[in-house]
Amino acid sequence: MDLNGKTIFITGGTGSFGKACIEALLQEHDPRVIRVFSRDELKQSELQARYAGEKRLRFFLGDVRDRNRIIGATRGVDLIVHAAALKQVPACEYNPFEAAQTNIVGAENVVAAAIANEVPRTLLLSTDKAVNPVNLYGATKLCAEKIVTQANALAADSLARFATVRYGNVVGSRGSVIPIFMAQADSGRITITDERMSRFWITLPQAIDFVLSRLPLMEGGEVFVPKIPSMRVREIAEAIAPDAERIVTGIRPGEKLSEVLLTEDESRHANELEDCYVIHPEFPLWRRDPYAQGVPVRDGFRYSSDTNPDQLTAEELRAMLPSLQPVP
Repeated sequence: MDLNGKTIFITGGTGSFGKACIEALLQEHDPRVIRVFSRDELKQSELQARYAGEKRLRFFLGDVRDRNRIIGATRGVDLIVHAAALKQVPACEYNPFEAAQTNIVGAENVVAAAIANEVPRTLLLSTDKAVNPVNLYGATKLCAEKIVTQANALAADSLARFATVRYGNVVGSRGSVIPIFMAQADSGRITITDERMSRFWITLPQAIDFVLSRLPLMEGGEVFVPKIPSMRVREIAEAIAPDAERIVTGIRPGEKLSEVLLTEDESRHANELEDCYVIHPEFPLWRRDPYAQGVPVRDGFRYSSDTNPDQLTAEELRAMLPSLQPVP
């Protein structure tokens, strides 16, 4: 999908992904308009000041919980990137209805708006936490994935198509282990929940490139999973603070020892491409032909952070650290 001359709508547009995506779109493409949608007026005013004089940006205050507002804001849009979500695991556990309202009902509202306005492409951002979820955040994102996939059936007779991008932890994101370890390193002591723990890692620029590069591959209903490296927490600690004392605190509620991006059950209807896996819907009634891109994934395949052959070493991560800054 050529983004030049297109009108692009980004929910959660003042978040970490949204701001970086806006910058990439303005620098590497020539969209007609980017509509920045979020509920934080302060962050919007800061972003307006940062891009003072940029005529391709429009700022929309609103909440994805408000269907009418989303429908009105997406008229004439060519692409929706749905990045808005409540993401902090403890906050979602303590406020379950709020998490459901934003992450589940919000996804339903975005779908309804895209269908009402026949938006050609809608991409949902999801997470490895949605796979066999053990916390509410993951459960709400799993529901969002299902809503977005099935939206293609509701819109089968229209131009609107929907897909999902599912990836792992963003390097340096707020609350993740890397900035925590970096903050603790000077004290000579770092806290580790469990040294066996492993996670998938992706940088923010890589995530944006992957999201935008999936647009030409969309036929509707896919869950795109990038091939990305994993790393164990003990190697992260070694890379950031090799001489620090390690204090094991124990795994926290809602956490797993390892994360999964593609399950054995999903492998039965998944294809492998050079840079990703594509989980396609089992009953794509809106398609005329079977999904033909890539090769079928072998039955029983599981893409897990602990068995991922692409494991970052302490040296590889350490090489990234001089330029690594926490994602705002």
